[in-house]
Amino acid sequence: MKTILVPTDFSEQANNALDMAYEMAVIGNAELIILNVLDMPGGHAYAPGGASFNVMGGPAMGGELDNVYLVELHNKTKEKLENIIKEPKYKDIKLSYRLQVGNPYHNISEEIVENDVDLVVMGTKGASGMEEMLIGSNTEKVVRLAKCPVLTVKNKVGVNNVKKIVFASSFTEAEDHVIEELKKLQKLLSAELHLLKVNTPNNFETSRKIKQDVKNYIDKYDLQHASVNICNDVVEEDGIIYFAEEIDADLIAMATHGRTGFMHLLSGSIAEDVVNHAQRPVWTCSFKYK
Repeated sequence: MKTILVPTDFSEQANNALDMAYEMAVIGNAELIILNVLDMPGGHAYAPGGASFNVMGGPAMGGELDNVYLVELHNKTKEKLENIIKEPKYKDIKLSYRLQVGNPYHNISEEIVENDVDLVVMGTKGASGMEEMLIGSNTEKVVRLAKCPVLTVKNKVGVNNVKKIVFASSFTEAEDHVIEELKKLQKLLSAELHLLKVNTPNNFETSRKIKQDVKNYIDKYDLQHASVNICNDVVEEDGIIYFAEEIDADLIAMATHGRTGFMHLLSGSIAEDVVNHAQRPVWTCSFKYK
């Protein structure tokens, strides 16, 4: 692992993500990049040269007063980021920051590609009800579409305490690059893998078949320190969260299909649901990107 990206809005959850990313960077001897994106209401963006414009390229409404506000916000945010960089605890790692203006999801995506990011660690508050169904956060978009693994964090977690990883899967799809990334994570954290298949009424399989499928999976990918687990539940995401709670797991890992548009509306995403509802850190990696 060479580069870890941490998007921040300076919230408690973002600070928890930064702490966890820092500890991972120390263990993995990785560079840490902190990113803040000024997401302007109405699509306005700030140009350091003093001009204000909107995302369509035209002049922003509000004139001089609008530009004064943007300059002040930019300067205050820059000061916050520079104060983080100066903290003594970061002296032993390579640490830098980016301050950008635009859409958080798009800017995060660009940073991933431009800096060849190996892992995104970001805070999330989660969502529920109508907010979860209708809005969809930038975190969810990153989880679904990022071209690298994403680790979402709600609460403060010490990396040295992460010893149990639950990896939930159907164990029927080819997941070569996902498992390659998962094995890197397992090695970095020196953790056990608890492979989990949630058996639901709509996709019921016998315990004998599931155990054989998971054992074959372990052999195929040469997984070490891995156990076979089955959980019966009505809804898959509930089973994943319940099992993680039952064994007191430290982290949940999943692959995501990265569906967009109409297909995403139809099928949703189990990974996104787990990210929203689990209190533990959730690591995701998209099937789509290798």
